[in-house]
Amino acid sequence: MGYIARAQLASAVSNAGGLGIIETSSGRLEEVRDEIVKMRGLTDKPFGVNVAQMFVRDASIVDFVAENGVTFVTTSAGDPTKFTSAFKDAGLTVFHVVPSLRGALKAVDAGVDGLVVEGNEGGGFKAPTGASTMVLLPLIASRVDVPIIAAGGVCDGRSMAAALVLGAEGVQMGTRMVSAAESPVHENWKQLICSSNEGDTLLLNRHSPPAFRVLRTGFSESAEGEDRAVIPSLEAVHDLYFGGNLEASFAFSGQVAGRIDEVLPVAQILRETVAECETVLGEVAARYAP
Repeated sequence: MGYIARAQLASAVSNAGGLGIIETSSGRLEEVRDEIVKMRGLTDKPFGVNVAQMFVRDASIVDFVAENGVTFVTTSAGDPTKFTSAFKDAGLTVFHVVPSLRGALKAVDAGVDGLVVEGNEGGGFKAPTGASTMVLLPLIASRVDVPIIAAGGVCDGRSMAAALVLGAEGVQMGTRMVSAAESPVHENWKQLICSSNEGDTLLLNRHSPPAFRVLRTGFSESAEGEDRAVIPSLEAVHDLYFGGNLEASFAFSGQVAGRIDEVLPVAQILRETVAECETVLGEVAARYAP
């Protein structure tokens, strides 16, 4: 969530009882440093940083994160052996984002503290042949002995309850948070999420990585016919993100957009998610317990 998962949104998540995550995928590390400073003025709760290795390859990122007083990091879009040992030597807790069993086993062997298991239905950059959360999560949970956070297809308490039953200890929400009231993106993007159905995403670059899942627009449909879709200029990306021009770039989103129909404050999303999760698990237990 480059340019999106910054202090405004991340602090709202942490203040509501979640764990807000600051992005580095924008590659603008001086801006990220400023966002970390802002976080300390907006929340006294824990938060973390994501290091997207597709965009951040310099090993100095370890010192950068540690020197800014961050103690939790998720690494993604790259080899878990690259930074895990260095982050752990610096005293950080490390979770790695994985799209496959093979990736999960490699990450555990690399010494990660936990995994974010992300199904193919999620938004953004994806493994083109990846499995859905329904398949991937219980598969990985049966083969590893580290905590798992489920991602992809999660937007409420019912989907959180399903993730816990399938083997996760917690959940991560992407599309739901892009559409939240505190998300910095333009209202046009939020409303596109709310008006989309479960089939209104496209997985582009299936045969020419990097693959990524986006909302269906005129722009993304035209790119679907290309041999390889390319992210346009930063100016065009910002025109969509913050200017609301949905034909300027790609609006990343997961299939779960089809289950989101309202822009809500982060605190309400988390409060209702946890309450519904507890209710659903209680109902299932009462229905099926001997």
